[in-house]
Amino acid sequence: KRQVSTQSTWGSVEGEKIVRACNRAMEKEQGVIIVSASGGARMQESTFSLMQMAKTSAALRKLDNQGLPFISILTDPTFGGVSASFAFLGDIIMAEPGALIGFAGARVIKQTIGKDLPDGFQRAEFLMDHGSIDMVVERNTMKKTLHDLLNLFKKD
Repeated sequence: KRQVSTQSTWGSVEGEKIVRACNRAMEKEQGVIIVSASGGARMQESTFSLMQMAKTSAALRKLDNQGLPFISILTDPTFGGVSASFAFLGDIIMAEPGALIGFAGARVIKQTIGKDLPDGFQRAEFLMDHGSIDMVVERNTMKKTLHDLLNLFKKD
């Protein structure tokens, strides 16, 4: 019997948790921090999983409309629907060093565009150097960095 692993994928439950976190943050007039690690959408859930992209993006838009911050932290790996939707909507987007981040794998992209790709083009450092993310932060300094960033967003 073959066992199918759904680790590091996201589906309707994860989408609902993000929406609820955004709603709670708006009630309390606080920002949201999401730490992402995903291989993509849970295909077993079909359109339910894919609809989470729109659902979470809409919830984060409401948060933004209230002037509340969203900090997105990308870990290794962050791929698929997570990167295509909420993970890149943050007011601040940070990643851990060396994190593999993208929508599709390098092989799929190369086959699609028919060209060789730069070395490390899906690594956090490359994405920061090319303006896709704001900063690369070691885990041992993440807490202080988040503290400093949250102070920037404080309303007096």
